[in-house]
Amino acid sequence: MTTRAARRWRQGAWITVLLAPALIILAGFVTLPLLAALRYAFYAFDGLAPAGFVGTANFETILFEAPYAAWTMRALGHNAIVFVSLMLFQNGLAYFVAFALLKTLPGHRLHQVIVFLPVVLSAVIVGFLWKLMLHPLFGVINAALALVGIAPHPWLGDENTALGAIILTNAWHWLGFPALIFLAGMQRIGAETLEAARLDGAGDWVLLRHIIWPLVAPATTIVFTLTFIGSFNWFELPYVMAGLTGSPGGATDVLGLYAYRLAFGSATAGLQDFGRGSAMAVLMFLFLAMVSAVALKFLRRREMEL
Repeated sequence: MTTRAARRWRQGAWITVLLAPALIILAGFVTLPLLAALRYAFYAFDGLAPAGFVGTANFETILFEAPYAAWTMRALGHNAIVFVSLMLFQNGLAYFVAFALLKTLPGHRLHQVIVFLPVVLSAVIVGFLWKLMLHPLFGVINAALALVGIAPHPWLGDENTALGAIILTNAWHWLGFPALIFLAGMQRIGAETLEAARLDGAGDWVLLRHIIWPLVAPATTIVFTLTFIGSFNWFELPYVMAGLTGSPGGATDVLGLYAYRLAFGSATAGLQDFGRGSAMAVLMFLFLAMVSAVALKFLRRREMEL
């Protein structure tokens, strides 16, 4: 073996040793569970053990048979509402926050830390915190509204406001993440481009709409994709704030909660069925993969056109 070949072999062996722990963890906690879920989706279960191969029966049950089909569509509809709301409200506000940070106003570095600080908090902590703040009797939000003459409201106990309250909590929690992504995209724009637009009389709105927005297309692609995946994988916040059954009356039920109930059961949802739960998880994975792939292709083409 030549000296160069030996050096390459040692380098490859060293890289393998460094990557091995991560690959083992990835295989044990991601790849193998995914393959197991795919297998279990085609089996009926008798308690914890597979009872026999049933083909696509589990998929047909949760998609076409009552009451599972109605529950599936209800949960999917709630996830769609979450996605649209976060794209418009959370990410729209993040875009303007990023522009404000771009102006490097006094204390802008402290503002960046403040905006991003909620992102590092655990979703469980955020959920419990906002659940207390939204409490109808001693929550600070109702207390603040009472000061201006608005009666206390059970935000998480009303079917009309429960999902919106959890969406608001999620927006507060994750606002800083898309804001910093947009800020990074804006900082890549040449200063001379913005200065030239200013000299031509462009105000902030013109800059945001006609100059900055097309130039931050790569950041928009990242934000859209991550928001879509996160919205349809929603679990922690609705679980902590509304419970496993998506109370009240299923108004906060989403696909993540629904798949968990199918697989592991709950106090009110009957016995567990790993087959149907795995089928729901597989459908979620396929839906996210296909829509994300199509969206990425479209958004990448938009980047090239701009």
